[in-house]
Amino acid sequence: MRAAEQGGQEEGRLGFDPRAGVRLADWLATPWQRFAEVTAGAVFHDAPGELSRVRATLAWYPRDVWCYVLSCQWSRIAEEEAFPGRCAEAGDDLGSAIVTGRLARDLMGLWLLMSRRYPPYSKWLGTALARIPGSAALGTSLAAALAATNWPERERQLSRGYLIAAEAHNRLGLTEPLEVATRPYYDRPYQVLDAGRFAGALADAITDPVVRELPPIGAASQFIDSTPALGDPRYPRAVVTAGQGR
Repeated sequence: MRAAEQGGQEEGRLGFDPRAGVRLADWLATPWQRFAEVTAGAVFHDAPGELSRVRATLAWYPRDVWCYVLSCQWSRIAEEEAFPGRCAEAGDDLGSAIVTGRLARDLMGLWLLMSRRYPPYSKWLGTALARIPGSAALGTSLAAALAATNWPERERQLSRGYLIAAEAHNRLGLTEPLEVATRPYYDRPYQVLDAGRFAGALADAITDPVVRELPPIGAASQFIDSTPALGDPRYPRAVVTAGQGR
């Protein structure tokens, strides 16, 4: 395949041609699945080396963009970490189980992002997590949380997952070490990590003024949950551009 044809293919898949450089909007608008396909798929022939150069360019986020995406992922957890208990307290055990599933998915995505892996779409999420060295304990806790039939057990297993993720965050060295402990959710009878502490520390670690001013919504895959929307590069790009006020 000629270089121009290769570039055209990648532009169609990603929504931009990475040979011309990668802008902030490109990093944020490109779905994680598309990055994963381009950077981690099997390569059987690349004689000119152009695909290898593209893969190297897109291998992972620049540091400040990484901090931003991680901050937004922690924020997703912070927004709902108390909800399994709050649902159960209101007599909604089904709701408690559903929110537990959402938190488990977000923790899996967080672990992949901290491991410098683009999270794939849901079909491959568990497989991707299992392939990362050191992920077994987190996977065990999340599986137990999903299998639990009452919210105290869900809370216990989710709390184990939070602490595992918090320890991994501290090992990254992107921020000063944060306390790895759960705590009461105000005066309610359940425990949370207070994940907003991690989101805030990562946001404070961003040095690029443009990235610092971004709204706390994250990359397209963090706030668009529609396969058709993520499957067409035009849609996430339009939404990210609008979110940036440009």
